[in-house]
Amino acid sequence: MKRWMAWTMTAALMTAGASASLAHEGAHEGHDGPARGVWFEAPKDGATVSREFEVKMRVAGMTVRKAGEIVPGTGHFHIIVDGGCVKKGEVVAKDATHMHFGKGQKETTLSLEPGTHALSLQLADGHHVSYGKDWCQTIHVTVK
Repeated sequence: MKRWMAWTMTAALMTAGASASLAHEGAHEGHDGPARGVWFEAPKDGATVSREFEVKMRVAGMTVRKAGEIVPGTGHFHIIVDGGCVKKGEVVAKDATHMHFGKGQKETTLSLEPGTHALSLQLADGHHVSYGKDWCQTIHVTVK
């Protein structure tokens, strides 16, 4: 009986691990992002938004984790306003135009001045070192 229970628990854990692995690696039914990379779920490129608007950040192929520790296959988001992607291996600046989401946040509310703005979503490791252009997306929004 104990052997059967141990086997059942092992099978259940293996199934859960396989499911988590698939989610991590990108069995991506129902989203319009890349199979591997980052994207803005909201707003969409070219959107017109109010001065304060909701942002939803997504990633496929890596796991979002809070900053502070280097863990392979993980990172956290940064939004660069009116700037581009950060080169691979460079630390993402910490200033008014480089927003850090080091607590592992996937959603936020931004407040921008009226006009057209470029928003770059950059994934970086636990020490804020950029994963480069393959883990970055830039969109444009018009703030009314």
